[in-house]
Amino acid sequence: MKKGVGRPKSDTEGVMVRLPREMIRQLDEVRRNEDDIPTRPEMIRRILADWLDRNPPES
Repeated sequence: MKKGVGRPKSDTEGVMVRLPREMIRQLDEVRRNEDDIPTRPEMIRRILADWLDRNPPES
């Protein structure tokens, strides 16, 4: 089943982030390499989730 584009259905909160144009250009390059070409917000979620998986908070 293909995931729909849009806001995730779970308990979420919007976050506004300003990024330098060069970082946006790099983000767009990375997402074009994905099979499904995710939206910018989805690619940011994936990158953040990956980073958090590799760097779990210390309890």
